[in-house]
Amino acid sequence: MIARDGSFVSLWQEMPVYGSLHRAQQDTSYDVAIVGGGITGITTALLLQQAGKRCILVEAENLGFGTTGGTTAHLNTLLDTPYTTIIQNFGTSGAQSVARAAREAVDLIQRHVSTYGIDCGFEEAAAYLFSQDEKQSKELQDIFDASRTVGLAIQYTDSIPLPIPMQKAVRVERQGKFHPLRYVHALAHAFEALGGAILQYAPVTKVTEGDVVLIDAGGKSIRAHNLVYATHTPPGINLLHLRLAPWRSYAMAVTLADGKYPEGLCYDMYDPYHYYRTQVVDGKSYLIAGGEDHKTGHEENTEKRFRTLEAHVRKYFAVESIAYQWSSQYFEPVDGLPYIGNLPMHGNNIYVATGYGGNGMTYSTVAAGILRDLITKQENVYQELFSPSRIKPVAGFTSFMQNNLDVAKNLIGGWFSSEALQDLANLAPGEGKVVEYEGKSIALSRDSEGALHAVSPTCTHMGCHVAWNLAEQSWDCPCHGARYSPDGKVLTGPASADLEVVSLRSAVESNS
Repeated sequence: MIARDGSFVSLWQEMPVYGSLHRAQQDTSYDVAIVGGGITGITTALLLQQAGKRCILVEAENLGFGTTGGTTAHLNTLLDTPYTTIIQNFGTSGAQSVARAAREAVDLIQRHVSTYGIDCGFEEAAAYLFSQDEKQSKELQDIFDASRTVGLAIQYTDSIPLPIPMQKAVRVERQGKFHPLRYVHALAHAFEALGGAILQYAPVTKVTEGDVVLIDAGGKSIRAHNLVYATHTPPGINLLHLRLAPWRSYAMAVTLADGKYPEGLCYDMYDPYHYYRTQVVDGKSYLIAGGEDHKTGHEENTEKRFRTLEAHVRKYFAVESIAYQWSSQYFEPVDGLPYIGNLPMHGNNIYVATGYGGNGMTYSTVAAGILRDLITKQENVYQELFSPSRIKPVAGFTSFMQNNLDVAKNLIGGWFSSEALQDLANLAPGEGKVVEYEGKSIALSRDSEGALHAVSPTCTHMGCHVAWNLAEQSWDCPCHGARYSPDGKVLTGPASADLEVVSLRSAVESNS
């Protein structure tokens, strides 16, 4: 089974780790290196390889380890950021371009499924957005009008495929759903069959920019003329991190005793909203429901989010069993659209794709097309709309960045009494918290076996203090979304360095 950046297993993980067709060569120079083995990285790599570029894809863990392994895999042109907001921020023409880009992305995914014969349960489906009170109905009317303006095939409907009371609802045709990891693995095989190289379990430890980019990853040295960060959020300290907010969303896949699995993709209009769909995996149907979103590191009891979601699902559906439950991370851009293109304040051969909000499956494919065209010097009608250069450098950012580059060097040092810290923390198995001891802040957690883990609470990205995620058993940064295991290992960027491990000794050891 593949691993993921969370302690819970998602519906998609019950499959073997991707097996590469051949090994990446140590002394080969590539046209493009793509960092990140999710749907963005794999799709970008395939499109560039098809365009005649020699590419290597580098992944720190296994393919699909990040958000692609934790998505709920809705393929939308009815986007999380409503077209009312997109029109307000980017004008009618810009919003129409967004709708076309999303349509083309879903169509490309469907063509890939057909061309490569991918057994990923892809189905075209209608999407339903429904209101449950007068305020929501007014908002729904505005969304309906804006969606019509940008060209969506949207219409009002008298019913929704859910046993949930509603006041009004709209239906949008030609949306989609699929098994994301089976799709990604199939694209990876197609990429390698064209001569592309994949390097798994190779975390990038150093990047030296220039006309030729030098990348140290997994003990290998890689040379490439272009570098793409397809890592969900770019590593290091970057201007984009000031324009992205990390969020977590919760999901579960349940079986239903009455077999009444809803057709279509359904969304209510609460904030945060709930979302629902059905997926058949290996002949078995699952209702996938999600919601209860919150900013990363801003929820003290993340376990409560699962319980609240479960209660909501059980209220309306005849739940037989909860087969899977998991949470996942996404990044919201401040103006509603992703940042795709050249990474600000870096060389013109360094690229990024980030800020997908809740539409990662669709925007990943939009990004792949834009990045391919930028790197192959082809005109792309969407490149200006999604360009990260729409964010202008703020005064003093360069000095601010330099002042934060040494965060990881501010180490705690020394050792601490394990007995004293255990008495101070008083943690039950699975709990964690930041404590003050002898003038130092220490992040303590206790695992299911009762062992105590101690690390520095200072995020190695930009120095914020991490918070304990009870549900996922991880240390999460509330500032920019970096996540770490209980023993400090990086699970999710933008951090690239682990938290410092704090040395614990018993009184017996210290006196010997």
